[in-house]
Amino acid sequence: MKKIGLLFGQERSFPGAVIDRINALGHKGIVAEPVRIDKVIQGEGPGYAVIIDRISHDVPFYRAFLKNAALAGTAVINNPFWTSADEKFFNNCLATRIGVPVPRTVILPSRALPTDTSDQSFSNLTYPLDWEGIFGYVGFPAYMKPFAGGGWKNVYRLENKEAFFRHHQETEQLVMLLQEEIVFEEYYRCYCIGGKYVRIMPYEPRNPAHLRYESSFRPGPERLAQMEGIVLRLNRYLGYDFNTVELAVRDGVPYAIDFANPAPDADARSVGAENFEWVVETSARYAIERALACREGMDNLTWGEYIRTGAAGLPLVP
Repeated sequence: MKKIGLLFGQERSFPGAVIDRINALGHKGIVAEPVRIDKVIQGEGPGYAVIIDRISHDVPFYRAFLKNAALAGTAVINNPFWTSADEKFFNNCLATRIGVPVPRTVILPSRALPTDTSDQSFSNLTYPLDWEGIFGYVGFPAYMKPFAGGGWKNVYRLENKEAFFRHHQETEQLVMLLQEEIVFEEYYRCYCIGGKYVRIMPYEPRNPAHLRYESSFRPGPERLAQMEGIVLRLNRYLGYDFNTVELAVRDGVPYAIDFANPAPDADARSVGAENFEWVVETSARYAIERALACREGMDNLTWGEYIRTGAAGLPLVP
């Protein structure tokens, strides 16, 4: 019997629905259940062929549990080693190398010194930074947001440099991105599962949270194909099994705004009935696919093209 486990926190609609769907599909020798942990011993696997991870980004204990599980052959969705290493600034840097349009972006050191450091810890950092060069590159209006994390927390829209300096003081030890504002005509949030299944959803981030999946625009066939290509390319290089990519369309060009979302929103109340049905069905079928392909005692993680080409000593973009 191969078990598929769901590792989750406060959310309820998606994990339960995926478990029920996997079991309802009735594949012989495959069963789904919530992950149960009563102890974690080094080198011993948890007995799951596949684990869909929805919470380890917030719980370091779970992240360690998943890495140990992966060593024992569990196919973890998403790869916990990669999600530990990835962050939004690197995503943007990679996008510039693989031909995906992104807003002009810089990374900034934290406004307050990190715990257990002093000004001597920053001997290599020029102070003050070249603010005029930074502001000239990014331009205003601009957005400032954490280089890691999500959920629209600590995000600022800035009209000018005075607003930047005022709000940057509030960010304390957070490492922030300063990013060009893309004034968009259309905006899309795109699920990508298994690096091959894509659902492009019109999305209006300026609406209240419960209305963001309601919009007045729809992509035509050409735009749909263009955006699907971008979503697949990003996820192929990053190696995510389950991710969302946000695309802002300005002057006909889709810009990738946010594409490091390894536990993306899949709540029935926010994404809507049709999107929820798609993500539940697709996640369930993909988890079964991974369980059937799981090789006992082997590495069953997904590694993106960035890691694969680097390990093989190949050019990043052939």
